[in-house]
Amino acid sequence: MTRVGIGYDVHPYAEGRAFILGGVEIPHHQGLKGHSDADVLSHAIADAVLGALGEPDIGYWFPPTDMSIEGISSLKILEKVAEIAKSKGVVIENIDSTVIAEAPKVNPHREAMKACIAAALGITPDRVGVKATTNERLGFVGREEGVAAMAVACVTYPS
Repeated sequence: MTRVGIGYDVHPYAEGRAFILGGVEIPHHQGLKGHSDADVLSHAIADAVLGALGEPDIGYWFPPTDMSIEGISSLKILEKVAEIAKSKGVVIENIDSTVIAEAPKVNPHREAMKACIAAALGITPDRVGVKATTNERLGFVGREEGVAAMAVACVTYPS
């Protein structure tokens, strides 16, 4: 059986934080605000996989009220999601994702992001799609108040 899940996440910009996207630190004058490292791309991917598994979202597994995980790498979140899939005998077939941001540019870091995401999920980088677009200066993304990401995951269950 094949199942598909979708994920979406958004984080506002914050001064004094590193900008982490897909597990890669990207030079930028500000980072993103969040309980974890605020990796909006990894969060959208985690929610997509969890959705395909019929599981609750990452807020259930990694609640923002849990101070023991404050600042956690979102790659650890992806690793946990992969463990949940493996425990069900499910194979993560592929991920497709889009980052929506005016800045910074994603393309120079795309291959590194694919490698980090793939390693965390236990799949090969050719099964991870990472794309980017702007919001054409419209809305909170266009005003550079934050970054959004969306993802789709395809998984297969054992026969």
